[in-house]
Amino acid sequence: MSSTHLSRQQARHLQLAAQGLLNTPRRKASKADALEAVRRMALLQIDTISVVARSPYMVLYSRIGDYPQEWLEQLLAEGALFEYWAHEACFVPVEDYGLLRHRMLSAESMGWKYSQRWLEQHRADIDNIVEHIRESGPVRSADFERKGGKGNGWWDWKPEKRHLEVLFTLGRLMVKERRGFQRVYDLAERVLPGWDDARDLPSPEEARLQMVRNSCRALGLVKAGWVADYYRLKRAPYGEMLAQLADQGELIAVKVEGWSDEAYVHASLAAELELAAAERLKSGNTAILSPFDPLVWDRKRALELFDFDYKIECYTPAPKRKYGYFTLPILNRGKLVGRLDAKAHRAQGLFEVKSLHLEPGVRVSQRLADDLSGALAKLAAWHRTPRLAISQAPDGLAERILA
Repeated sequence: MSSTHLSRQQARHLQLAAQGLLNTPRRKASKADALEAVRRMALLQIDTISVVARSPYMVLYSRIGDYPQEWLEQLLAEGALFEYWAHEACFVPVEDYGLLRHRMLSAESMGWKYSQRWLEQHRADIDNIVEHIRESGPVRSADFERKGGKGNGWWDWKPEKRHLEVLFTLGRLMVKERRGFQRVYDLAERVLPGWDDARDLPSPEEARLQMVRNSCRALGLVKAGWVADYYRLKRAPYGEMLAQLADQGELIAVKVEGWSDEAYVHASLAAELELAAAERLKSGNTAILSPFDPLVWDRKRALELFDFDYKIECYTPAPKRKYGYFTLPILNRGKLVGRLDAKAHRAQGLFEVKSLHLEPGVRVSQRLADDLSGALAKLAAWHRTPRLAISQAPDGLAERILA
């Protein structure tokens, strides 16, 4: 049976459909919609930069529209989600705890996220923290006083913060909830009392296979070279595994314009694949994305699929930045058409777009201006910063958006 042939744009539409980004939300979101969106993505990356809404909230907003940000904390506190190192630090559906448990049990392979030397040097203090939590209840890092002045970043954490992070990476502590976005740590057996390694732990091979399956489902359309990145699996030749999943009916082999590699579409998108091949799968959605959105967090994939060369510049010295501190990709009608550097001035009720840049070949049009005007107005309102200002944009686009 011959493979379905797809244009690059048809392939993009399929990934957007899988990610929940193909169409604008059509109804008011519920908390169940927020949980379903996380399950659909499999992972929701956590980042603390807050010039606009923190990344996990932005990622959810891009998919479900206006919603109370407290829902995410509630889903964590209710036990529907847990936190651990997945792509990076992520909220993960609790049913996938077993997939990441192996990382906790072999934490020495976690690189910079875990220091065996620190554990050995401070074992007594670390054991004391565990006993303190057992006797007195959950703690935050902020509950421990810093001795010697204010810290200067993660490299200068107070010892108790590092102790808590070691215990978290080992899986002895879990994040019970967040308060003001600060982690609240408790004993794993109290956060997840029903878990039993002897009974519930899948084999490493089973866990890896399920993570690959989750990645294929979340991305919708995949190549072998993309699979490892989603859960930060070890780089390996995943082509054979994808071919086997296709033989089992879980994936559908396709050919994508301009690619020599085999591509696959997840079987859950069979109906969308048929529509895409018939040029009937369209996107009218405009969304402003987080830099840590699953659609763009793999920069190589964003370049190969969307022709979007993206780099976040918050870690780049200011004089060397090309686009801005925290640039947000602009998704418009199935394409990544540009990026904008924004800041929510919450006290002033102002949402400032410091600069807006379009990709080469993207023309300023009234339709684009109208799409951006609607998307930015809704985004600003959700931030509770209803006044919109645009300092820099090409070819009169700012004036058209604000008209």
